Amino acid sequence: MNDDWTPRYEAMQSLAKAAGQIALSYFDRGTPVETKADDSPVTIADRSAEKHLRDELTKLFRGDGFRGEEYGHEPGTTGYRWIIDPIDGTRCFVRNIPHWATLVALEYQGKVVAGVAYEPVLDRMYRAAKGTGTFRDDKPIHVSTISTFDKSMACYPALRYFQKAGKESQFLKLVNAVDRTRGFGDYYGFLLVAQGSCELMVDHGVHIWDIAPLKIIVEEAGGTFTDWAGGDDLERPDCLASNGRVHQEALAILQS
Repeated sequence: MNDDWTPRYEAMQSLAKAAGQIALSYFDRGTPVETKADDSPVTIADRSAEKHLRDELTKLFRGDGFRGEEYGHEPGTTGYRWIIDPIDGTRCFVRNIPHWATLVALEYQGKVVAGVAYEPVLDRMYRAAKGTGTFRDDKPIHVSTISTFDKSMACYPALRYFQKAGKESQFLKLVNAVDRTRGFGDYYGFLLVAQGSCELMVDHGVHIWDIAPLKIIVEEAGGTFTDWAGGDDLERPDCLASNGRVHQEALAILQS
Protein backbone atom coordinates (compact mmCIF):
# COMPACT_ATOMS: atom_id res chain seq x y z
CA MET A 1 0.00 0.00 0.00
CA ASN A 2 1.22 3.47 -0.87
CA ASP A 3 2.36 5.17 2.37
CA ASP A 4 0.40 8.27 1.38
CA TRP A 5 -2.84 6.27 1.52
CA THR A 6 -2.22 4.87 5.00
CA PRO A 7 -3.63 7.71 7.14
CA ARG A 8 -6.71 7.89 4.95
CA TYR A 9 -7.21 4.11 5.08
CA GLU A 10 -6.97 4.16 8.87
CA ALA A 11 -9.29 7.17 9.17
CA MET A 12 -11.95 5.72 6.88
CA GLN A 13 -12.25 2.67 9.10
CA SER A 14 -12.82 4.57 12.32
CA LEU A 15 -15.05 7.19 10.70
CA ALA A 16 -17.19 4.62 8.84
CA LYS A 17 -17.76 2.89 12.16
CA ALA A 18 -18.70 6.17 13.85
CA ALA A 19 -21.09 7.08 11.03
CA GLY A 20 -22.61 3.61 11.14
CA GLN A 21 -23.21 3.96 14.85
CA ILE A 22 -24.99 7.26 14.20
CA ALA A 23 -27.27 5.48 11.73
CA LEU A 24 -27.77 2.63 14.18
CA SER A 25 -29.11 5.08 16.76
CA TYR A 26 -32.14 5.57 14.46
CA PHE A 27 -32.60 1.88 13.55
CA ASP A 28 -35.79 0.05 14.59
CA ARG A 29 -37.14 3.21 16.23
CA GLY A 30 -39.89 4.20 13.81
CA THR A 31 -37.72 6.77 12.03
CA PRO A 32 -39.79 8.73 9.46
CA VAL A 33 -39.09 7.85 5.83
CA GLU A 34 -39.07 10.25 2.87
CA THR A 35 -39.15 9.31 -0.81
CA LYS A 36 -36.56 10.83 -3.14
CA ALA A 37 -37.12 11.80 -6.77
CA ASP A 38 -35.88 8.40 -7.95
CA ASP A 39 -38.47 6.68 -5.71
CA SER A 40 -35.82 5.43 -3.26
CA PRO A 41 -36.25 5.93 0.50
CA VAL A 42 -34.15 8.24 2.66
CA THR A 43 -34.14 9.05 6.38
CA ILE A 44 -32.45 11.38 8.81
CA ALA A 45 -30.12 8.47 9.55
CA ASP A 46 -28.75 8.52 5.98
CA ARG A 47 -28.21 12.26 6.02
CA SER A 48 -26.73 12.42 9.52
CA ALA A 49 -24.26 9.61 8.83
CA GLU A 50 -23.04 11.10 5.55
CA LYS A 51 -22.72 14.58 7.03
CA HIS A 52 -20.59 13.21 9.85
CA LEU A 53 -18.29 11.47 7.40
CA ARG A 54 -17.89 14.53 5.21
CA ASP A 55 -17.31 16.89 8.12
CA GLU A 56 -14.71 14.71 9.82
CA LEU A 57 -12.86 13.76 6.64
CA THR A 58 -12.71 17.43 5.62
CA LYS A 59 -11.11 18.32 8.95
CA LEU A 60 -8.47 15.64 8.48
CA PHE A 61 -7.80 15.88 4.75
CA ARG A 62 -8.55 19.34 3.44
CA GLY A 63 -8.86 19.56 -0.31
CA ASP A 64 -10.12 16.02 -0.86
CA GLY A 65 -13.20 15.68 -3.04
CA PHE A 66 -16.47 13.90 -2.29
CA ARG A 67 -19.16 11.95 -4.09
CA GLY A 68 -22.01 10.85 -1.85
CA GLU A 69 -25.52 9.52 -2.23
CA GLU A 70 -27.21 12.19 -0.13
CA TYR A 71 -25.07 15.32 -0.61
CA GLY A 72 -23.73 14.85 -4.12
CA HIS A 73 -20.43 15.84 -5.71
CA GLU A 74 -17.83 18.19 -4.27
CA PRO A 75 -14.63 18.62 -6.32
CA GLY A 76 -11.24 18.45 -4.65
CA THR A 77 -7.68 19.59 -5.31
CA THR A 78 -5.53 16.75 -3.91
CA GLY A 79 -6.31 13.93 -6.36
CA TYR A 80 -8.22 12.07 -3.63
CA ARG A 81 -11.98 11.61 -3.60
CA TRP A 82 -14.21 9.96 -1.00
CA ILE A 83 -17.22 8.00 -2.29
CA ILE A 84 -19.87 7.54 0.39
CA ASP A 85 -23.06 5.57 0.84
CA PRO A 86 -24.08 6.21 4.45
CA ILE A 87 -26.67 3.41 4.47
CA ASP A 88 -26.47 0.87 1.70
CA GLY A 89 -29.68 -1.06 2.09
CA THR A 90 -32.00 1.73 3.23
CA ARG A 91 -34.98 -0.41 2.24
CA CYS A 92 -33.78 -3.01 4.74
CA PHE A 93 -33.11 -0.28 7.29
CA VAL A 94 -36.65 1.11 7.14
CA ARG A 95 -38.15 -2.41 7.38
CA ASN A 96 -36.02 -3.23 10.45
CA ILE A 97 -33.97 -5.85 8.59
CA PRO A 98 -30.40 -5.90 10.00
CA HIS A 99 -28.54 -6.25 6.68
CA TRP A 100 -27.43 -2.70 5.82
CA ALA A 101 -24.02 -1.09 5.86
CA THR A 102 -22.05 2.14 5.74
CA LEU A 103 -19.84 2.12 2.64
CA VAL A 104 -16.81 4.32 2.02
CA ALA A 105 -14.33 4.17 -0.85
CA LEU A 106 -11.13 6.14 -1.35
CA GLU A 107 -10.29 7.08 -4.91
CA TYR A 108 -6.91 8.44 -6.03
CA GLN A 109 -6.53 9.98 -9.47
CA GLY A 110 -9.68 8.23 -10.65
CA LYS A 111 -8.87 4.75 -9.29
CA VAL A 112 -10.34 3.18 -6.15
CA VAL A 113 -7.46 2.33 -3.81
CA ALA A 114 -9.30 1.42 -0.59
CA GLY A 115 -12.77 0.55 0.62
CA VAL A 116 -14.68 -0.33 3.77
CA ALA A 117 -18.11 -1.77 4.45
CA TYR A 118 -19.23 -1.53 8.05
CA GLU A 119 -22.31 -3.43 9.28
CA PRO A 120 -23.48 -1.56 12.40
CA VAL A 121 -26.04 -4.09 13.65
CA LEU A 122 -23.40 -6.85 13.65
CA ASP A 123 -20.53 -4.46 14.50
CA ARG A 124 -18.53 -6.04 11.68
CA MET A 125 -16.20 -4.40 9.19
CA TYR A 126 -14.93 -5.55 5.82
CA ARG A 127 -11.94 -3.60 4.53
CA ALA A 128 -9.38 -3.65 1.75
CA ALA A 129 -6.61 -1.47 0.37
CA LYS A 130 -4.80 -2.05 -2.89
CA GLY A 131 -2.07 -4.64 -2.52
CA THR A 132 -2.88 -5.59 1.09
CA GLY A 133 -5.72 -8.13 0.85
CA THR A 134 -9.23 -8.11 2.28
CA PHE A 135 -10.13 -8.48 5.94
CA ARG A 136 -13.31 -9.09 7.91
CA ASP A 137 -12.41 -7.24 11.08
CA ASP A 138 -8.84 -8.55 11.51
CA LYS A 139 -9.30 -11.90 9.75
CA PRO A 140 -8.03 -12.25 6.16
CA ILE A 141 -10.75 -13.50 3.81
CA HIS A 142 -10.63 -15.03 0.34
CA VAL A 143 -13.01 -16.00 -2.43
CA SER A 144 -13.94 -19.64 -2.92
CA THR A 145 -12.12 -22.13 -5.15
CA ILE A 146 -15.25 -23.56 -6.78
CA SER A 147 -14.73 -23.56 -10.53
CA THR A 148 -17.95 -24.89 -12.07
CA PHE A 149 -21.45 -23.47 -12.36
CA ASP A 150 -23.12 -26.66 -11.22
CA LYS A 151 -21.51 -26.28 -7.78
CA SER A 152 -21.83 -22.50 -7.52
CA MET A 153 -24.14 -20.29 -5.47
CA ALA A 154 -25.34 -16.99 -6.95
CA CYS A 155 -26.83 -13.94 -5.23
CA TYR A 156 -29.02 -11.30 -6.85
CA PRO A 157 -31.44 -8.43 -6.05
CA ALA A 158 -35.08 -8.21 -7.21
CA LEU A 159 -36.06 -9.79 -10.54
CA ARG A 160 -37.61 -6.51 -11.71
CA TYR A 161 -34.15 -4.95 -12.16
CA PHE A 162 -33.31 -7.56 -14.77
CA GLN A 163 -36.69 -7.11 -16.41
CA LYS A 164 -36.04 -3.35 -16.68
CA ALA A 165 -32.63 -4.09 -18.21
CA GLY A 166 -34.18 -6.38 -20.82
CA LYS A 167 -32.21 -9.29 -19.37
CA GLU A 168 -34.91 -11.42 -17.76
CA SER A 169 -34.26 -14.49 -19.94
CA GLN A 170 -30.50 -14.23 -19.40
CA PHE A 171 -30.97 -13.86 -15.67
CA LEU A 172 -33.21 -16.93 -15.53
CA LYS A 173 -30.69 -18.89 -17.58
CA LEU A 174 -27.92 -17.93 -15.16
CA VAL A 175 -29.78 -18.79 -11.96
CA ASN A 176 -31.00 -22.07 -13.42
CA ALA A 177 -27.43 -23.03 -14.32
CA VAL A 178 -26.01 -22.74 -10.80
CA ASP A 179 -26.50 -25.07 -7.87
CA ARG A 180 -28.18 -22.59 -5.51
CA THR A 181 -29.38 -18.98 -5.44
CA ARG A 182 -30.03 -16.50 -2.66
CA GLY A 183 -31.83 -13.15 -2.98
CA PHE A 184 -29.27 -11.04 -1.13
CA GLY A 185 -29.23 -7.59 -2.71
CA ASP A 186 -27.32 -4.42 -1.90
CA TYR A 187 -23.81 -4.75 -0.45
CA TYR A 188 -24.37 -8.12 1.22
CA GLY A 189 -24.06 -10.44 -1.76
CA PHE A 190 -20.72 -8.88 -2.70
CA LEU A 191 -19.31 -9.49 0.76
CA LEU A 192 -20.46 -13.11 0.58
CA VAL A 193 -18.44 -13.46 -2.62
CA ALA A 194 -15.39 -11.89 -0.96
CA GLN A 195 -15.49 -14.26 2.01
CA GLY A 196 -16.05 -17.37 -0.12
CA SER A 197 -19.66 -18.00 0.91
CA CYS A 198 -20.95 -17.78 -2.66
CA GLU A 199 -19.42 -17.58 -6.13
CA LEU A 200 -21.47 -14.90 -7.91
CA MET A 201 -23.25 -11.64 -7.20
CA VAL A 202 -25.09 -10.21 -10.21
CA ASP A 203 -26.67 -6.78 -9.88
CA HIS A 204 -28.41 -4.04 -11.80
CA GLY A 205 -29.61 -0.56 -10.84
CA VAL A 206 -26.48 0.40 -8.90
CA HIS A 207 -24.67 3.72 -8.57
CA ILE A 208 -20.98 4.32 -8.01
CA TRP A 209 -21.47 4.85 -4.26
CA ASP A 210 -23.16 1.42 -4.04
CA ILE A 211 -20.22 -0.49 -5.49
CA ALA A 212 -16.93 1.48 -5.36
CA PRO A 213 -15.75 0.03 -2.01
CA LEU A 214 -17.16 -3.41 -2.81
CA LYS A 215 -15.11 -3.69 -5.99
CA ILE A 216 -11.78 -3.47 -4.20
CA ILE A 217 -13.02 -5.66 -1.35
CA VAL A 218 -13.87 -8.42 -3.84
CA GLU A 219 -10.71 -7.97 -5.91
CA GLU A 220 -8.31 -7.93 -2.96
CA ALA A 221 -9.97 -11.15 -1.75
CA GLY A 222 -8.92 -12.73 -5.06
CA GLY A 223 -12.15 -12.21 -6.98
CA THR A 224 -13.20 -10.42 -10.15
CA PHE A 225 -15.51 -7.41 -10.45
CA THR A 226 -16.70 -6.02 -13.80
CA ASP A 227 -19.68 -4.45 -15.47
CA TRP A 228 -21.79 -6.71 -17.69
CA ALA A 229 -19.68 -5.75 -20.71
CA GLY A 230 -16.62 -7.09 -18.92
CA GLY A 231 -15.23 -3.60 -18.33
CA ASP A 232 -14.33 -1.43 -15.38
CA ASP A 233 -16.97 1.31 -15.55
CA LEU A 234 -18.36 2.09 -12.09
CA GLU A 235 -20.83 4.55 -13.59
CA ARG A 236 -22.75 1.79 -15.38
CA PRO A 237 -25.91 0.49 -13.67
CA ASP A 238 -24.85 -3.16 -13.97
CA CYS A 239 -22.11 -5.20 -12.33
CA LEU A 240 -20.95 -8.75 -11.71
CA ALA A 241 -18.72 -9.97 -8.88
CA SER A 242 -17.35 -13.49 -8.71
CA ASN A 243 -14.58 -15.69 -7.39
CA GLY A 244 -12.99 -15.26 -10.81
CA ARG A 245 -13.29 -18.91 -11.76
CA VAL A 246 -16.88 -18.69 -13.04
CA HIS A 247 -16.80 -15.06 -14.18
CA GLN A 248 -16.46 -15.53 -17.92
CA GLU A 249 -19.24 -18.11 -18.04
CA ALA A 250 -21.56 -15.72 -16.19
CA LEU A 251 -20.63 -12.82 -18.49
CA ALA A 252 -21.30 -14.96 -21.54
CA ILE A 253 -24.82 -15.66 -20.31
CA LEU A 254 -25.51 -12.01 -19.47
CA GLN A 255 -24.21 -10.90 -22.88
CA SER A 256 -26.13 -13.53 -24.85
